[in-house]
Amino acid sequence: MISDKIIRFTFAVIFITGVLFQAADAQDVKTVTMEGSDDMKFSVTEITAEPGQKIKVELTTISDFPKNAMAHNFVLLKAGVDATAVANKSASAADNEYIAPSMTDKIIAHSGLAGGGETVTVTFDAPEKPGRYQYICTFPGHYAGGMKGTLIVREN
Repeated sequence: MISDKIIRFTFAVIFITGVLFQAADAQDVKTVTMEGSDDMKFSVTEITAEPGQKIKVELTTISDFPKNAMAHNFVLLKAGVDATAVANKSASAADNEYIAPSMTDKIIAHSGLAGGGETVTVTFDAPEKPGRYQYICTFPGHYAGGMKGTLIVREN
């Protein structure tokens, strides 16, 4: 029979290995903290990343308006996608947090909606292909008002 000491040692090794892998994964994530406010602008309009780098975007909305009148999301588009078309089509998708189901094939990643005082997060891998990828807010009128930025993927 296997002794209790061997069993406890084996579980300890497995636990420590799991903790070390989680810590290594957490260190590899680039966290970008940004705000969106009533002026319909992201506080961070440029993010740089290496191909395939894991990125976590934390978006906080600063507003006293009710969520149905002022909310923000983060929507990262594939290269070459018409941001105006995505924003316009998504403006009528209130029941889907302003993400048009017909446009999901044009989106790399997106957050939910954050009303005043709320924070939403989205974690994704940067595209493998170096280039410029636009991110926008699809709440009605926000992209047209200038709520956009660029993810720049480049080899280090």
